Formats: sequence, structure tokens, C-alpha cells
Amino acid sequence: MSDKINLLIVDDIKENHLVMESVLTDSDINIVKALSGEEALTLCMSHSFAVILMDVQMPGMDGFETADILRSIDKTKNIPIIFVTAISKEKKSISRGYELGAVDYLFKPIDPLILRSKVRFFIEYHKQKLTIVKQADELKFKVKELTQILEEKDRLETLSLEDPLTKVYNRRGVDKLYDMHWKNCGRYQLPISVLMLDLDNFKGYNDNYGHIDGDTVLKEITRGMVAGLYRPEDFVGRIGGEEFVAVLPNTDREGAEFVAKRIIEVINSYAIPHLYNDIYGIVTVSLGISTIIPSSDIDSVKLLETADKALYKAKNTGKNCFEYLQI
Repeated sequence: MSDKINLLIVDDIKENHLVMESVLTDSDINIVKALSGEEALTLCMSHSFAVILMDVQMPGMDGFETADILRSIDKTKNIPIIFVTAISKEKKSISRGYELGAVDYLFKPIDPLILRSKVRFFIEYHKQKLTIVKQADELKFKVKELTQILEEKDRLETLSLEDPLTKVYNRRGVDKLYDMHWKNCGRYQLPISVLMLDLDNFKGYNDNYGHIDGDTVLKEITRGMVAGLYRPEDFVGRIGGEEFVAVLPNTDREGAEFVAKRIIEVINSYAIPHLYNDIYGIVTVSLGISTIIPSSDIDSVKLLETADKALYKAKNTGKNCFEYLQI
């Protein structure tokens, strides 16, 4: 693939082409020639030019008319045009060229030094534009690539924090969010409540109904827990086989007990048959609750442990209920 920059010479006299060609001998320039304005327009549709050297006086479509058309076409409207002319240097004639978008003038007989200097300027300018476009494309590609990497990272991060069966947070996700809420509540001296939930006699369910139905029940329990929450900052996680946790930042004991009661009611309303669950005959859950305002002298694990003790108290009380314990 050639790295040469295209330059268009438009002149109806071949000898003028040869004169300019003999001056513009730089290895990075590819000279394309047109003998008329009409031919120039055709070439501009199939080539990209860094600069056009355009004779003003040509039979048929002259340089001014050709320039006027080039400026009306999106593909060619920004190509620099240098008018080459032997006509009078009258201000009126020059002004017309600039009005039509000329960037400069060359007067015949052409001075080789001036020709080379003017063309060289626009060749370098074109190269800089190409470099900028290339860098912009590369940057756009890198941004797209980085965006894809970050999206994939977020996706993998989400998967690493998610329980694959119930689609709520797994133990790792619970630990991460719980730690954040614990610190925030401690900073602003707000209460934080934890609800520990465990299915009642779930081993009996799996043994008699099978693990596939057991997995379905776990998903239903998750749905019931989520339905029992009211605020987006509250969250549910699965931390064991049939053990779940709900973390309620900025929630006192009364609020936590209200949520626990609602969760039990929602799950009972599902009325999932469980003939091996003591006297209930349906799938039920027990919950343990604990609440505290975090402080630097209390380990965050203590709240989880206390809620877990409250859970076992609920189990011993008769299941299908909740109990509260204070740290």
C-alpha cells in the first residue's frame, strides 16, 4: 500500500503539467493530472487529494466554476485549492477566487521555489490531518476495547458475587456489601439490622421430595425474602445451603421485626407443601434478628453471630417465627 500523498494538477495545457511535475519531485507526492474541470471533478470522486493546483482559465468549465462545484460536495469541500493563473492580479479577480474557497494563488510564470514551498505546506498539513485521524481511530478503538474489558470485568465481578441458583448475593457478595453498610452506619451513627433465615426441616424436604424440588423451594424462599424488603439499600444473600441473610442499614429493631414478620407471611402465603415439617404441612422459615449502632469497639461479625443465635432460639421456640437478641 502506497504512503504517497495525492496532488491534483488541473490545467488544459499539458506543457504546464510537465513544468509543475518537474518541480514537484518529492518521493512522497503522487501527481494526478486533469486537462479540464470536468475531468477534475470525476477524479475527485474516486481519489482523495491533499491539495489541488487549479488553472483559472480553461475552456468549458473554468477554474472558478470547478472550485464552486467542489465546495458544494461534502467529499471535496475541504480540499485546499491553489489557483494558478496568468491573468491580471487585479484585486477583483483574486477576491473571487478566495470567495470560492481558494487558499492561495500562484502566478505564471511559476517560481519553482514558491511552488514547492506552498505545496510542501499543504502536503505536511494533510499528513498531520491523517495522523490525527489515525490517532483518533486508534483512541476510539482503545476506548471501545477498554469499555468491553470493563464490562466483562463487571460481569465477572457480578458473577463472582452472585449465588448461581437464587441469583442473590453469595457469601462473598454479602461480606462485601455488609462491610460497606457497617462502615457507613458507623460513620453516621445509624442502626443496622441483620436477619438470619433458615428453612425449617429442609433436610426432610430434600430427602422426601428430591433436590430438584428442593432447589425450586430455595428460589421461592429467595423471592419471598426479596418481597419482604422495601428499600433498594436492603439486600438478601444466601450464605449456606438453606441459610439466608437480609441486611437492613438504617433500620432499628422495630423496623427489622416488621420486615421479618412480612417475610414469614409472604412465604406462608406460598403454601408450598411439606408434609415432613412438623405440624405445619407447608414450607416455613425461622428468623433471627439483631440490631446495633456500629462502633469501633464492636466487631461487625458480632452482629451476624448474635442474629444467628436468635435464629436458633426461633428454631427451639417452635419454628415458623422470629426471635430477637441484643448484642
